[in-house]
Amino acid sequence: MQVRRILAAMALTATAGLLATACSANPAGTSSGVIVAVGAENQYANVISQIGGRYVRVTAVESNPNTDPHAFEASPSVASQVAAAQLIVQNGAGYDSYMNKIESASSGSGRKVIVVQQVLGLPGTVPNPHLWYSPGTMPKVAAAIAASLSKLSPAHAAYFRANVATFDTSLQPWLTALAQFRAAYGGTPVAVTEPVGDYLLQAAGADIMTPFGLQADIMNGVDPSPQYVSLQDSLLAQHKVKVLLYNQQVTDTLTASFLALAHHYGIPVVGVYETMPTPGYDYQSWMLAEVSALRKAVASKVSTEKL
Repeated sequence: MQVRRILAAMALTATAGLLATACSANPAGTSSGVIVAVGAENQYANVISQIGGRYVRVTAVESNPNTDPHAFEASPSVASQVAAAQLIVQNGAGYDSYMNKIESASSGSGRKVIVVQQVLGLPGTVPNPHLWYSPGTMPKVAAAIAASLSKLSPAHAAYFRANVATFDTSLQPWLTALAQFRAAYGGTPVAVTEPVGDYLLQAAGADIMTPFGLQADIMNGVDPSPQYVSLQDSLLAQHKVKVLLYNQQVTDTLTASFLALAHHYGIPVVGVYETMPTPGYDYQSWMLAEVSALRKAVASKVSTEKL
């Protein structure tokens, strides 16, 4: 569904052009000194909030779990929020390229922009852009956020560093759950529709049986080959996998057919999300909930299609 993201980004060109003259060249702060921040996806906005605490005011651009984030189109109000931001965190890897257009239309010398793909040292062409599912991602992002906030507000640098330490510690239940799954069920064969949760599955030691070519085709809105579809069907019909994970936010006729097969043959199903489910979750509890759902599917054959 990267193709849909490109089309959505093209749709922003006119809005960005208007903002070039309508928005200030310098990001605006608040009279109280609170740093204005934006997360392109609400999971990044959530981590900004945890690190910045009372010294940040955070807005998430993408936060609705009932919409397709690949087809997201920013409104003028969103563009205004981005233009006013002193700190921006975005995924990169082609996932939220619409942000680049808005930022270039309202650039300011004082703005800090954190691109997660770059923080991780990954190329822009990384095949799987769902970087937040990797256990190694958010600690590095949190540290980068603290560094940027400290430059914007040096007097509170110690506060931001302390919040990073607290955040890193709070990830331990998730990391423990991954290790426990890996020890008990490592090598468990699973099927997926898209690579949304692949990094988490790899960290859990699961064996992803679905060819990445099929995952990428569905993600990018391309019709997969009949051979790919037949292979996926056989994984489910012949019980070669223990669970099917699918993108809970994006379903089409092909995904629906895989879900129907899984239901028919008694394969438990787990929904994974591209944006953090709200309300009731922060990044840590969301990741832990996904691992818990995976464990219930494998250990007890219980489906969790929606968190």
